[in-house]
Amino acid sequence: MTFARNFTVIENHWITLKDGTRLAARIWMPDGAENDPVPAVFEFLPYRKRDGTSPRDESTYPVFAAAGIAGVRVDIRGSGESDGVIDGEYTELELANACELIAWIAAQPWSNGSVGMMGISWGGFNSLQVAALRPPALKAVISIASTVDRYNDDIHYKNGCHLSAQLSWAATMLGYQSRSPDPEIVGDRWKDMWLQRLENEPFFMEEWLQHQRRDDFWRHGSICENFADVDIPALVIAGWADGYRNTPLMAVEGLGDTAKALIGPWVHKYPHFAWPKPRADFHGDAIAWWNRWLRGDQNGAENLPQVRAYILDAVKPAPRRDFDPGFWIAKRDWQKPEMQCFYVEQFGTLMEGMPIPHAPEHAVYLRSPLDTGTTSGEYFTLKPDAEMAIDQRLDDAGSLTFQTTPLAADHDYLGRPVVTLSLRCDAETANLCARLIDLHSDGTATRVSFGVLNLAHREGNAAPKPMKKGERTTIRLTLDACGYRFRKGHRIALSLSTSYWPMILPPPENPGLTIDIASIGFALPKLGAYDAIDIKQPDNPDPLPKYVEHAPATTKRQVVRDLSANKTLYEIREDTGLFEHPGTGLSTRQLREEVWSIAPDDPLSMSGTSIWTCDMRRPGWYVRTVATATISCTAAEWIIRASVIAFEGNTQIFEKIFEEKRIPRDLM
Repeated sequence: MTFARNFTVIENHWITLKDGTRLAARIWMPDGAENDPVPAVFEFLPYRKRDGTSPRDESTYPVFAAAGIAGVRVDIRGSGESDGVIDGEYTELELANACELIAWIAAQPWSNGSVGMMGISWGGFNSLQVAALRPPALKAVISIASTVDRYNDDIHYKNGCHLSAQLSWAATMLGYQSRSPDPEIVGDRWKDMWLQRLENEPFFMEEWLQHQRRDDFWRHGSICENFADVDIPALVIAGWADGYRNTPLMAVEGLGDTAKALIGPWVHKYPHFAWPKPRADFHGDAIAWWNRWLRGDQNGAENLPQVRAYILDAVKPAPRRDFDPGFWIAKRDWQKPEMQCFYVEQFGTLMEGMPIPHAPEHAVYLRSPLDTGTTSGEYFTLKPDAEMAIDQRLDDAGSLTFQTTPLAADHDYLGRPVVTLSLRCDAETANLCARLIDLHSDGTATRVSFGVLNLAHREGNAAPKPMKKGERTTIRLTLDACGYRFRKGHRIALSLSTSYWPMILPPPENPGLTIDIASIGFALPKLGAYDAIDIKQPDNPDPLPKYVEHAPATTKRQVVRDLSANKTLYEIREDTGLFEHPGTGLSTRQLREEVWSIAPDDPLSMSGTSIWTCDMRRPGWYVRTVATATISCTAAEWIIRASVIAFEGNTQIFEKIFEEKRIPRDLM
């Protein structure tokens, strides 16, 4: 394998689909490919190759091209410079277009006929979904920060709980898709294309809220419905600090040895530039993967351990976590772990062992303030700051917490914890949150894992059932995957709450729960036998390209408790700064302003507003869009509103107000 190959960057290449739609592609082409055909890696996103993903594209595809692997980065219809209007997430049209593009790539004279598909988040999702459709030329995928279960492990719902990230992401996509194509690429038709998008782009949340249970809408694209549909090798990567941490282990359990898992300490970023460190040599891993499956090199990539994971070692929350202590391990063949069981003894201490069968009920009433959860951070994280979970003691104050005595030895875990308990509820539904906590000797509380459950979904997400008021009900709640070492002298804690706001939105009533603490069982997945390994660090410690800074990035996240008004606000302000691509002269900036509000004793007071302002400019040309989305509720309905305003220069040229939607709550 040669790493010194020269290559050419084709800034824009039009690919015309069978229906006549032109999609815009950026291609990194190894020199000489017309005489010596090469494999290609394909990435298909709505995030704009020209500006949105250009830094990360420029950190990776030149490295691939230098190794003799072409990169083909295509904008989904209605985004960037591609024609048309987007029609939703992972739609049949999107996936069909992806299959058509793979066939196009394989048929090019410079292609050896073998294509890989890659991406993070959206691109990681559709890589797995397209693999399940089995286009003949697709030989392998790399899926980062993705999901195999669109209902339970994405930004919409989690075990029947309504994630606030659903509004955030709907506003984000409304803002992203409202942006203009670049006149430098599409010419004079830019404004007509832009107005077509503005007029016709959907507000995704209208559709998402029509499907509050796990129906066919969510089964579509969830490869866990039939893992056997995916019969090509899949390298599945995620970070413990991200919302998609469950996917690598679920993938290897479902796909078997055709899947390989890599889990680091990271937020929602590629491993070669993610935080917290340590990072991983993604380029080296990926090139070996592509050479094995797209070229047939016998380099042993198929012999990678099924699971490679970073075990966090007694991590502490911090305003910014640049490096998390820990160690790398490998599991040659992944097996579901042996569980270490704990129960709660009569005085509330968490003890090793199983709950005593038929023990007398020890009922404790729990009704968390509705603003319990403000230390939870984001569902998916982009920076290692307060987007990550911070010290949990504030939320523990509104929770029922049980802890062990100080540990006599280190305890190591890898997998998904499980809580079982019996409770009574005086409403049709309520939310339950469970958190696994590392209590340090100084009292600092680190969230290791968490899980949430809408009790109406206790028997499954497809057909929720109201709780029978006052009837004793046994609940099983599986928490998110974790890899963690609890140090000798620390305590393991379990915290239970009936609120986890603003991450999840409250049900219509806040009745509280009567929990039988004698019934609580808490099972933690033992790390067990493993191989100690080293994960190679990236050769380039600063791989992202440098753009021209015209205004710096800023971020602010705060909780305001208005004691006089009995109201809690969770406020977010993110400014990407104004940066100019030195090669294109295009400057872009995005500003996110988001506010969530709730009265700690009134679930119907909940509201959220997310505003995205997107600027694009170059000398003599400036456009801006402002997308706004809001949610509030009654006992029976979710109420959502949205709007988009567009400016050319300082002149408003467009406004669209989406009709207010009042969508019935479905046991949520």
